[in-house]
Amino acid sequence: MEFQSFNFGKAKVLIIGDVMLDQYWHGGTSRISPEAPVPVVHVNRVDERPGGAANVALGVAALGADPYLLGLVGDDQAAFTLEQLLVKQELKHQFDRVFDHATITKLRVLSRNQQMIRLDMEKPFLNSLHTTLSLEENYKRALDNVNMVILSDYGKGTLSNSVNLIAKARERGIPVVVDPKSLDFSVYRGASVLTPNLKEFEAVVGSCEKVDVLVEKAQRLLSQYDMEALVITRSEHGLSVILANGEATHIPALAREVHDVTGAGDTVIAVLASAIASGMDLVKAATLGNVAAGIVVGKLGAATVSAHELELALNKEQTLPLGMMQEEALLGAIRMSKAKGERIVFTNGCFDILHSGHVMYLEQARHLGDRIVVAVNDDASVVRLKGPTRPINTLENRMSVLAGLRAVDWVVPFSDDTPERLIRRICPHVLVKGGDYKDVNALPGAQFVLSQGGKVQILGLKEGHSTTRVIEAIIATV
Repeated sequence: MEFQSFNFGKAKVLIIGDVMLDQYWHGGTSRISPEAPVPVVHVNRVDERPGGAANVALGVAALGADPYLLGLVGDDQAAFTLEQLLVKQELKHQFDRVFDHATITKLRVLSRNQQMIRLDMEKPFLNSLHTTLSLEENYKRALDNVNMVILSDYGKGTLSNSVNLIAKARERGIPVVVDPKSLDFSVYRGASVLTPNLKEFEAVVGSCEKVDVLVEKAQRLLSQYDMEALVITRSEHGLSVILANGEATHIPALAREVHDVTGAGDTVIAVLASAIASGMDLVKAATLGNVAAGIVVGKLGAATVSAHELELALNKEQTLPLGMMQEEALLGAIRMSKAKGERIVFTNGCFDILHSGHVMYLEQARHLGDRIVVAVNDDASVVRLKGPTRPINTLENRMSVLAGLRAVDWVVPFSDDTPERLIRRICPHVLVKGGDYKDVNALPGAQFVLSQGGKVQILGLKEGHSTTRVIEAIIATV
């Protein structure tokens, strides 16, 4: 299936559904609590992100489309935090505040990139008549300026009158894509596209061990509830697009390595709806959503995918530039590499006089991923680190020799005393350093890489091989 370069600018998408605040507490674990057989997490960082329908809206915005978000929140600090996050992202939204009610909040505690526990602070919105009418009035006004509606249902009560919402949009010829949570699919009657995952679908229609059974039950459901299509996400099996006219298309999964499935469904529906609103047919739009899901599960936490990432992922034959690069060019090459599902390894050093220990170290590091970036200290930073007699070789010469090694993909200079800033921009999957470091967390950039779902690896250096010893040996022969 061929894709031309696409533009989501035509998509004006109204998202209505259950908004929530996602909180992530990160910290290390080194002991078991004396009070109970549970690990003690020493929290050192807190992240807060828009979740639920708000994450869908961010996904639409990341594509370059025009989202507008509606939802219900409580009268509390969490609601204020959520709105501030959306204001910072310049995302248009309107929330109805429900007094004496808490904003839905999900707190995840993570250590070493593993989720230790998730705490859900919520109770369903019972939707008083006043709140329901206010939300629906806002919805009807918003329909005047959109060409697509997403209902993001997390089963928290915001979409208690979904049939009416769907009908109002369809009266105006606006398609409605629904991410369902209810086991009663009749509440989504008249939807253009329903996007359940396989577990949700089977909970409604029964087991579908064979693909032909899945298609048959899907078509019966479409006819029963006057829907146009089902897009069923099937985990490692990709997704299936079943149309009311009997056509079925099965699209294989593309993900290489899964770090976190949080928000994958949000990404699929954001891309699917935006693509349809931009004029793409359903099968192509679903294919694009499948590609996006393959990208986003490689990220940590609820994440989004840009149009640029999609274009790169769809063009796997595009030549990847390698060798010596300046920082901005390198970042473009890395975006392309990541979009293809490749793992990026990062290491750094002065590499003043290249010797066999360096070569062995870089070859070992290269095996930890698909591509390796070698960041090299510029001449001024080498002087600060090693003293006025170094470097022996200029930056250009050092980079040129490194770029000629079979194990090295990219060589980039940096002028800071540490590579922390560069690491944060590249966001590698693996950070590698040679030596006998005792505290991995003390390495520049290590905490950041770990927080993003990456790994930090210390590789031992070849004994008896160092630039200093090479220099001493040369001096001894003079």
